[in-house]
Amino acid sequence: MSELSESLREVMRGWPTGVAVVTSEFNGQKHGMTVNSLASVSLDPPIITLSLANQSRTWNLVSSSRCFAVTMLDVTQKHIADIFAGKVAEDEDRFAGVETMTLVSGAPLIKAGRAHLDCKVLNMIPLHNSTLFVAEVVAARGDLDRAPLVYLNREYRQVIL
Repeated sequence: MSELSESLREVMRGWPTGVAVVTSEFNGQKHGMTVNSLASVSLDPPIITLSLANQSRTWNLVSSSRCFAVTMLDVTQKHIADIFAGKVAEDEDRFAGVETMTLVSGAPLIKAGRAHLDCKVLNMIPLHNSTLFVAEVVAARGDLDRAPLVYLNREYRQVIL
């Protein structure tokens, strides 16, 4: 990794972000991963972007199904963030014991999440080691009275509402 890449990594560690789990399903296979590379681009039409590593199982399912779901976590859901961040064995089912639901696209959402976005991919922009997905939000809902789970400087944090 270049010196500039290392500097950028260090700077971005100081930028607080919400913690979410992105999930997708295709041909009976489902997978998900913890992310913080999520941004709202437009409200009308409702568009978000998401970056996923090209070698991830989630990338494979999103690019095949052309849809994904985002579950934004609350401060009590660190354990879910850890599970979907791969802190369980790769061959274990990340959804074991996690209640899910669907909205419009059929992509699984974590039912206990703080907020949910259901998305259909509009465009895939290839980058060096990842892909930027531009997606239309086809459904959105949430329980925003619950404090969000935040990630800052390699640790989960709490925002006091």
